[in-house]
Amino acid sequence: QKWSLVADFTHHAHTASLSAVAVNSRFVVTGSKDETIHIYDMKKKIEHGALVHHNGTITCLKFYGNRHLISGAEDGLICVWDAKKWECLKSIKAHKGHVTFLSIHPSGKLALSVGTDKTLRTWNLVEGRSAFIKNIKQNAHIVEWSPRGEKYVVVILNKIDIYQLDTASVSGTITNERRISSVTFLSESVLAVAGDEEVVRFIDCNSLVCLCEFKAHENRVKDIFSFEIPEHHVIVTASSDGFIKMWKLKQDTSKEQFKISEEESDDTAQEEEKQSKPNAKKCGLTDNSNKPRKRNSLVLAKKRKLVEKLEKKRKKKKI
Repeated sequence: QKWSLVADFTHHAHTASLSAVAVNSRFVVTGSKDETIHIYDMKKKIEHGALVHHNGTITCLKFYGNRHLISGAEDGLICVWDAKKWECLKSIKAHKGHVTFLSIHPSGKLALSVGTDKTLRTWNLVEGRSAFIKNIKQNAHIVEWSPRGEKYVVVILNKIDIYQLDTASVSGTITNERRISSVTFLSESVLAVAGDEEVVRFIDCNSLVCLCEFKAHENRVKDIFSFEIPEHHVIVTASSDGFIKMWKLKQDTSKEQFKISEEESDDTAQEEEKQSKPNAKKCGLTDNSNKPRKRNSLVLAKKRKLVEKLEKKRKKKKI
């Protein structure tokens, strides 16, 4: 059964190119090099309005549920927005340089951000303040929490460092063949990786082994997104070749691999599918899993206290 992809809403709103997009159950928001954030109501199929607060290109947008939107920009600010009234609740000077990426913990209490000041920062979203700052050797351009929030990944050029939340240390490193453009978790341990090439890889974050790789496009993959439907995990890939493709994934637990089928309505793209067969060959990975982990007891104790403090505040609010 093939899916038919149809454009549902088209609107020319920004005066410059788009640089970030986020969606929730009702709204689509877009950020641009024109320094504005535009809101689109997908139920009414209209432009809902615009948010003007940043002085620089909008680099990242993330929804948490239907109540909050978080934005980051080249002005170094992270802003928390009320997604009902569309008011700025909090504006934080997050980085000395640009904010390049941010990710919200599944609990909604913490967020991670990376910027051009060579830092990885943890944010207490309950109190709207900085919780931890970690200096890194190079500027990272992606940070992403796992679905349960037990680990997170930090991407620098073609390298992915995997951090465990309980130790705040690197448990392993994955090295891709080329610069990484996008990552998305398919499960708590499996990460989909796209880069400046035609191939998408699925990596096991525990063993650091490439479970599967396949040719997705004729040109480099620019972005990758995943969501779930009954019996399938779906990933969407966008490429410089002008195609947006949807792939249905079904895990073969006996072989610890994913079966991949491409969902296309375009005849040309269907011809490409013949050349895009999954390949289970191993990727070029750097395995640091045997290296001793450096535990920072002070950071660990602080994180535990923070979690306990946030839990107490949550219980008080319920009362």
